[in-house]
Order: sequence, then structure tokens, then C-alpha cells
Amino acid sequence: MVNIKELNPDSSPQAAFGARLRSVREQRGWIQDHLAFLVGCSGRHISAIETGRKPPTLPFSRKADVALDLVGTPESFEREWRQMKHGSLLEGFPEYVGYEGRAVEIRLFDIGLIPGLMQTPEYARTVADGDVQRGSITAEQAEERVSFLMERQAALVRPRPPMIFVVMDESCLHQAVGGPKVMDAQLQRVVEMASLPNWFVHVSPFDIGARRSFYLPVNVLTLADRSVVAYAESQAQGRVERESSLVMPMLMAYHQLQGEALSQAASVAKISQLRKGSP
Repeated sequence: MVNIKELNPDSSPQAAFGARLRSVREQRGWIQDHLAFLVGCSGRHISAIETGRKPPTLPFSRKADVALDLVGTPESFEREWRQMKHGSLLEGFPEYVGYEGRAVEIRLFDIGLIPGLMQTPEYARTVADGDVQRGSITAEQAEERVSFLMERQAALVRPRPPMIFVVMDESCLHQAVGGPKVMDAQLQRVVEMASLPNWFVHVSPFDIGARRSFYLPVNVLTLADRSVVAYAESQAQGRVERESSLVMPMLMAYHQLQGEALSQAASVAKISQLRKGSP
């Protein structure tokens, strides 16, 4: 017999997940065993998640979304799992990462810091440690951030990897992070990634001036169905945008910025000169 324990959804994020899973299931008139059959587990396992006795996993959340027809919606259980798992991240970012893992084309623009998907572990750890020193996150959260970033990077290595376009403001190359050794290794990593067949790396030089399209980091994703999703963030929060009337102008602005940026060959040459100590 399955557990019918009532749970206070305000007691924890895990409890809220379980309570909502039960509510969505019951709205469809399903018993736990039926959802379990669709997800590929036991009714006892569904009961344990609904009552907070077991934490949900990412694979379970994705299967629940498929079974409940919630994939890619604001009510997605994958989205809730990411928010629960990575609570120290900016609002909107866990949702973005869910799209990033399914994207066939990824376009990145960054200012001041090397884009996360290109960062070495040492560079990423130095950036996270800076947030710890300012008191904005704990040391444990910093380690979670770095680990999460490494997972995102690893997810890009697959049989059919996405095409990745990067435009970096020149400030990314000059912002000293972690000292000369860390910076040299990071710049070498950028050059190596630019040689990969699915990576296209461009530097937006300082003299581009007012022709620069963006003044905050922006990511634009193309999904397998050719829909486009954008993500932008400020110091305080991030936002995922799916409305095409808002996203398509951002995609056009990104292409305009690419046109103004240095070619990949010129960008790699600039980075190599910087590593040698030349301006």
C-alpha cells in the first residue's frame, strides 16, 4: 500500500517538489502506479518522492516532464529540480541550462570574464573564490558552481556536438584573474578551443566603440526545432526569453556584433601576442 502522508510544501524545496508532483498527478486522475509505469519506476518510489522521503533526480524529473507533457514549460519538473539543486545561481540560469543542454547552436557574448564554457577549472575557481571573499556565496556554493560548470562543459562533448559561436569583448583578455600562470593557461585554452571544428571564437576589440551591440552578457540558443531562446543577466538576476518578437532582434544584434568583431584568425593572433607580452 502506498504512503498517503500529507506534507507541508513550505517546509523545504524537496517537499514542494513532491507536493506539486502529487498535485499534478491527481489532477490527471492518475494513481501512483500509473505514473510509475510511464516514468519507469515503482509506485513506492513515486510515493517516496511525493512525501519527501527521497530526493528527485534529474533523470526522474525529465521523465516526469515527458509523462506529464511539461517539457520546456514554466511548470517543468526539470526546471524546478535545477532551481532546487542550484539555488545559489542567478534566477533564471538553471532554466537556461536546461535549454543549453539541448541546443544545436550556442551563441555567447561576454564582457570582463572569459565565457564560462571556455574557462579552465583554475580560472573558474578563482572567479568563484572572489564571490566567497565578497560574502555573496559560501565556500560550499563556490565549489558547487565550479562543479556545475564542469558538468556543463562535459555535456558539450557528445557524438553530435552543438556549433558554438563566441564573441568576447577585449576586456575578457585583459582582466587579470588568478595571476599570470592561471591567465596564460586560460588564454591557451581559448586558442585550443578555437581550433576545434565546432567552435568559432571572435574578439570584439576596444575600438569597436559605439558599434558594440550588447553591454551585458548575452547567450542565444538555437534548438533542434529551430526555435531560438535567449538568456541575459545583470548583477542581480538572469532571464530566459522565448518570445520570438523579443528574441529575434537579439539574434540579429548578435550577428551584427560578429560582423564587427575580429576574424577568428585575427582573434587567435591577438590572444597569442598577448600571451607573449605584446600589446
